[in-house]
Amino acid sequence: MIKSMTGFGRCETAEGSRKFTVEMKSVNHRYLDVSIKMPKKLNYFESSIRAELKNYIQRGKIDVFITYEDFTENNVCIKYNKEIAAEYLKYLKQMADEFGLDNDVRVSTLSRYPEVFSMEEQASDDEEIWKLLAKTIKGAAEGFVETRIKEGQNLADDLIAKLDGMLEHVDYIEKRSPQIIEEYRAKLLERVKEILNDAPVDEARLLTEVTIYADKVCVDEEVVRLKSHIESMKQSLIEGGSIGRKLDFIAQEMNREANTILSKVNDIELSNRGIELKTEIEKVREQIQNIE
Repeated sequence: MIKSMTGFGRCETAEGSRKFTVEMKSVNHRYLDVSIKMPKKLNYFESSIRAELKNYIQRGKIDVFITYEDFTENNVCIKYNKEIAAEYLKYLKQMADEFGLDNDVRVSTLSRYPEVFSMEEQASDDEEIWKLLAKTIKGAAEGFVETRIKEGQNLADDLIAKLDGMLEHVDYIEKRSPQIIEEYRAKLLERVKEILNDAPVDEARLLTEVTIYADKVCVDEEVVRLKSHIESMKQSLIEGGSIGRKLDFIAQEMNREANTILSKVNDIELSNRGIELKTEIEKVREQIQNIE
């Protein structure tokens, strides 16, 4: 199957007190470029997330958005730092003795000093969090791939139709090419007769000139290669897979053959067909850029 590099996927999963939402979207890119936006507390899982996404995606610029909600009521606790409190108390007593002050320190006062009490988040179960996160990523990735496949199939159908149209242009060029050689021979013979005033024509010389001309304008090799490239591209589209780079290379070769044909022919009809052929090749190349 063919996959487009444009896609979107979303999945939301909630279990117990935890809830994950994952959204993915992509555009075309030569390589796989993944950008992940998520809460800092999930940074630990970044390498695992990237590894999971590689199971579904080979190419494209992917933007991944992850939101995480934890409704656990007891995931934060208060920590009492006895050593810090003792240090404060020791220096307060020292100050009272040195300056002759009353030591009126109360518990309520001491508790407000920095770091005596602090809020501490309890250790989370990374295995359970990853299990739920991986499940959500999988759901989003599957939906993402589904949209890519659907659009990819539409691309493949349109490309095959364009390739069939290109074959018609190539067939016309193939049939027309021998005719322009014969037309050149007839024009050359007529011109020679006009110059010689109906004197005998040197057929050998005439044949030599026509042969030289035919060699200059012959596009048989280019036509054969073009047909081969078109059939190869069609077959690749039918077989499917991650073929974007391969198709781009084939399209470059097709464009090269079309340019060669245009440089050889001096017939208006063949030139027009060659231009139409190049136009279709450029359209195909543009669409190929969006295939994974």
